[in-house]
Amino acid sequence: MKYSGRRGFTLIEVLIALVIVALAAAAAMEAVSGAADTTVSLRDRSFAQWIALNRIAEQRVEAAPASSGETKGEVEFAGRRWQWRQTSEPLALASLRRIDVSVRLAGLATATPSAESDQNYLVTVTGVLGSDVAAPRGDTPDWEPVAPPAGTPNPNSNPANPTVPPIIPGSTGSGST
Repeated sequence: MKYSGRRGFTLIEVLIALVIVALAAAAAMEAVSGAADTTVSLRDRSFAQWIALNRIAEQRVEAAPASSGETKGEVEFAGRRWQWRQTSEPLALASLRRIDVSVRLAGLATATPSAESDQNYLVTVTGVLGSDVAAPRGDTPDWEPVAPPAGTPNPNSNPANPTVPPIIPGSTGSGST
């Protein structure tokens, strides 16, 4: 064979280049697909958490406290049907109740034989409901500023230099700006 002086790609080189491009395209599609799946999963978990938090908020504003035991229900949210399961149990203090709300997509219940297992729920949110509120006591801080009685010196003032701001307990620094 005589070299004719023309340069170009051989058929083998073209095929190798096509294989490399095909492998790179397949890897890129897999990465994009995985990112899309993650986004869908995060969206579903966020919606499920909102539904669970809404259910706990509904329990907090109801006139009657949640009864002990398990209740179930369905709700439509973001154009999809969701199932929730709520369990309520008393805590050590008689006026407090623990509420756990688990949420999943409604279609999942019929798709899997072990639909009642906790693994099929996207999220579980726990809340505590209480009916008693204690009156304020003297050992809790009062965050409202109260002016000292007239004629009482301010314990935070700096009599040595009145232009220097007072030193506030717990602050760091010299108190000058």
